[in-house]
Amino acid sequence: MRIKRYLNSSIGKKQFLGVTGLMLCGFLVTHLLGNFLILKGAEAFNTYAHTLITNPLIIPMEIGLLLVFLSHIVLAMKLTIENKMARPQNYYLKSRTGRGATLASSTMPITGMIVLVFLIFHMLHFRFGPHYTVMHHGVEMRDLYRLLLEVFQNPLIVFFYIFATMSLGLHVSHGFWSAFQSIGFNHPEYTPMLKKLALVYAIVIVIGYSILPIYAYLQGGPQ
Repeated sequence: MRIKRYLNSSIGKKQFLGVTGLMLCGFLVTHLLGNFLILKGAEAFNTYAHTLITNPLIIPMEIGLLLVFLSHIVLAMKLTIENKMARPQNYYLKSRTGRGATLASSTMPITGMIVLVFLIFHMLHFRFGPHYTVMHHGVEMRDLYRLLLEVFQNPLIVFFYIFATMSLGLHVSHGFWSAFQSIGFNHPEYTPMLKKLALVYAIVIVIGYSILPIYAYLQGGPQ
């Protein structure tokens, strides 16, 4: 009962939202590091992808990640609705007064929805897209490298991915440091440092994830 009351409280929702947000931030970093293997060529990238796909823990890990992501979305929507109900008289007008609101904080629901659409688009392309195969050292692997080069020959898709990545960067530039604040880590000395770290993190995410479509496009398609 105490847990239920805690999760139904505004503080509980904000803290759980912060925890799930930080978990997703961690996932973004690990996924980005794996993506960088595309720069080493087809064999390195496909071997990495094959190792993930054939790992017996991949299914429970994907389910866990999905639950974290869905929890984050649901909590964010609930808090957004509750905030609007608590401030029925055009809360957005207050955001323009310059008393702490930023572009990133005021557009969190919008950038969050863009990221959600992007994720669905991404999954349809690469998780459930064509299953090209290739042989490496006698092992048949899914040729994700070829699929990437093929998909990103469309300039509109490249543009959409970069736009979505910039939206993600804007989202995490606020979400990263505010997640620490939500879980109770709020200090006049360390909070400004967290805000700077959040900005650096967002820039790395934007540049890092933009490299993938740009690199694939410049390759000129599958050889």
